[in-house]
Amino acid sequence: MKNYTTHDISNEIKAEAQRLGFSACGIAKAEPVDSHTAAKYRQWLHDGKHASMQYLENNLDKRLDPTLLMPNVKSIICLALNYYPKQLLTQQQYQFAYYAYGKDYHDVMKQKMQSLAVFMQSLFPSYSFKLCCDTVPILDRYWASRAGLGWIGKNGNLIIPNAGSYFFLGEILVDIELGYDTSTENRCGACQKCIAACPTKALSAPYCVDARKCLSYLTIEHRGEFDETCKRIVGRALDNTVYGCDCCQKACPWNRFAQPTKIQEFAPSDKFLSMSPTDWENLTIEDYRTLFKGSAVKRVKYEGLMRNIANLRKNDDDNQ
Repeated sequence: MKNYTTHDISNEIKAEAQRLGFSACGIAKAEPVDSHTAAKYRQWLHDGKHASMQYLENNLDKRLDPTLLMPNVKSIICLALNYYPKQLLTQQQYQFAYYAYGKDYHDVMKQKMQSLAVFMQSLFPSYSFKLCCDTVPILDRYWASRAGLGWIGKNGNLIIPNAGSYFFLGEILVDIELGYDTSTENRCGACQKCIAACPTKALSAPYCVDARKCLSYLTIEHRGEFDETCKRIVGRALDNTVYGCDCCQKACPWNRFAQPTKIQEFAPSDKFLSMSPTDWENLTIEDYRTLFKGSAVKRVKYEGLMRNIANLRKNDDDNQ
């Protein structure tokens, strides 16, 4: 590759990423996050807005400085993979966040990222790399914005211009210098539709999500039964939702550009699409294991999903 510029090499990597099915690829220089972002993240933790997700406090030094994650890291290759479903559940069915319709994104992303890393060995036979896909302490959306993929919206999601926010994110850290992309201008403007759409007011202010009030947190990450505080927060806000929440994304005008994913693994099964409320209420643990084999829904476990369904039914009964 000695006759190639870093720009040429970066274009080769991006072309291969596109061939592998990634929706976007950008590259940022590995360095500590800026002081404003670091201070804002520390304050968010201090205020307890990460709820019980203690892992977000772990390895804080590495989370705020990716140069500590891997020896001699020079560049961060940022990747986005579209998951917007072609077929959606009807409004009469119990609702799941779109990202959970198909197979677990961790597995799909890592396989594709590994393929890209192998391709890079043809360019740099002795280079070192580290794959990051939710299992490494790194600020995904921050680096995706630094790499020019898009900007972080007021709902905290990365928004890709003329594509929306229904994307999984991942990074490959490498110990080689590459051509770097520039950040994308924030184009949210005065819009606050995502904030207005949040059913529990977890979006207390632009760019600030309070997980303690967020349906995604409460229906997925929260362990055990809901206490009275959680029940008051959730109330009728569940609105047929039993796993996750997409309200702020559905309200975002940029998601009018969302296109169905071409990644077959993210397509929902016929069985999943056909489930009625009664089917869910009578779900056995064996049914659960079959239906969600290789799915991100397994994170909530059978007991958690049935807790959400029971709570939804109780809310409906109380409001009749």
